[in-house]
Amino acid sequence: MAALHNSFKAALRGDPVPRIGLFMGLCDPGVAELLGDTGLDWLLIDGEHGPNDLRTVLAQLRALEACRADVLVRIVDHDPALIKQMLDIGVQSLLVPMVESAEQARALVRATRYPPAGIRGVGSALARAARWNGVPDYLKRADDEICLIVQAESRASLDALDDILTVEGVDAVFIGPSDLAASMGHLGQPEHPEVRAAVLGALEKVVRSGKAAGVFATRLDTARLYCQAGARFVALGTDTLLLRQSAAGLVQAFHAGAAQAAGAGY
Repeated sequence: MAALHNSFKAALRGDPVPRIGLFMGLCDPGVAELLGDTGLDWLLIDGEHGPNDLRTVLAQLRALEACRADVLVRIVDHDPALIKQMLDIGVQSLLVPMVESAEQARALVRATRYPPAGIRGVGSALARAARWNGVPDYLKRADDEICLIVQAESRASLDALDDILTVEGVDAVFIGPSDLAASMGHLGQPEHPEVRAAVLGALEKVVRSGKAAGVFATRLDTARLYCQAGARFVALGTDTLLLRQSAAGLVQAFHAGAAQAAGAGY
């Protein structure tokens, strides 16, 4: 961070190999540190559905500083004040949910840039991102290392996608199949054929625009399909889902083994 280089943004620009990641909602720096060196390319601290706040995000940023995985943060809404705070504590790759127009995308770009290009408040002496004015020329260089990812996850988003993709300063578009499925009348069915077709169509548009495409896909076959369609970064699940599934599987395996042993007369 002291050098300001955003390795995630650089990889999206130059590395053709899809990058796999995980959403984190447990709000725990220990969990983040554990996951940071498992081989995942990136981890996202979720402040939309996970109960994260500014301090829990900061704690996880610190825990992940020495880890291999790149760090993204999803914020709860489009609030420029919250965006300013996230950038000041050191977030460089920002995922913003429910972007449904080019106007919204342009406002988000402005919120992540210093004047005259934007409206980000200047407070580098208080900002961890600038190492409290310890990073040379931080104010001049920070804008170029911000990676702004807008989330398209509704019919309205897909209808406006062509316009959103023309917005300079938007680096990537992340497709959210779960909310998209709900907006298409298929609540709880992100694997529905109509939803898959819509996701594939959106990925094609993003790829054609020259911006990076991302997507959430917990099924590996679906993740591979979306990578083949041009997705550059894919979320394979969440920390909460992994923990619950592992624990439930362990319980089921134990009971299945106990039943088998009882049946054998042990």
